[in-house]
Amino acid sequence: MSLRNGTKQGTVRIGVLGLGRIAQHMGETLSAMHKDPRYSQLVEPYACATRNDEARARNYADTFGFTKAYGSYEQLLDDPEVDLVYIATPHVFHKDQAIAAMQHGKNVLVEKAFTLNAQQARLVIEESQDTRLLCAEAIWTRYMPSRTLLVQALESGVIGDVVQMHADLSYPLTHKQRLVDPALGGGILLDCGIYALNFGGMIYPNANVTRMLSNVVMSPEGVDRTFQASAVLSNGVLTSSSASMLCASPRLGIIQGTKGYIIVGNINNPEYIDVYAADHTLIQRITPPEQLTGYEYEVAAAAQAVLDGRIECVQMPHSQTIHMLEAMDGLRADWAMRYPDER
Repeated sequence: MSLRNGTKQGTVRIGVLGLGRIAQHMGETLSAMHKDPRYSQLVEPYACATRNDEARARNYADTFGFTKAYGSYEQLLDDPEVDLVYIATPHVFHKDQAIAAMQHGKNVLVEKAFTLNAQQARLVIEESQDTRLLCAEAIWTRYMPSRTLLVQALESGVIGDVVQMHADLSYPLTHKQRLVDPALGGGILLDCGIYALNFGGMIYPNANVTRMLSNVVMSPEGVDRTFQASAVLSNGVLTSSSASMLCASPRLGIIQGTKGYIIVGNINNPEYIDVYAADHTLIQRITPPEQLTGYEYEVAAAAQAVLDGRIECVQMPHSQTIHMLEAMDGLRADWAMRYPDER
């Protein structure tokens, strides 16, 4: 199968738009994938672009083995050899950049949070439906093998019927200007809280939220810096999620059932899944497979979707992206928190 722009059979050429911190991890990932026989024929680290700094783009390209380096986003989008654009800019820019990329005929993989809110997400997804181009949210835990391992453990019935679960992801992050700036979609919710909320969402993707309550501590700048939220799902499971930019946390995910419980070490990149009986006896430790960086799974899923001609990834379909953003919209409505772009 060949891509329509004439790339070699079965290989998806990837362009990285925005070269901040998360893009450094993606560069490392794509470089490692290109050298790994499992992925070397699937993806190619082809192009990268900054907003207006070609020298910085060239340094990135040289570091991670990209062929092309551009000093503007428009140049990358105009390159006919780019098949898939990974958007690595702050949340506030995702909507316009994703739409622009698709209007240039590019498939897109958009770093979480997909957009600022569900309304923006619908506009992006409408463009995907109109152009029939892939548009996927890059929230890496949804694509990892650890998700499948966790779901399999729950479906085995080893801890009985799930009653409640909790997830927290907190780091001291107030030193990062992006996170305290409302104009850039700041706050802990879209950065770390999204993982805590997705912990339950990826286990029960077909369950709806029937009721949600929350508390928040706001910053002087007007963004959320600590929050806790609890929700009752339509399947009867009680979930709670929390995140903070003021402190560190154990980053645990805890799932409690009628016969035992499961503890997931580091919900942001699971290191182990420990299964306990009701008497607190450790039954099993499940260890996810060794990975390159952890980002390779979302890249491989997106690249394969492009080759298959699909407009969404099964691991994180459009409906789930909107569902999670609606939940976060609901929380921010409770907090009377709006970003400048929403006013």
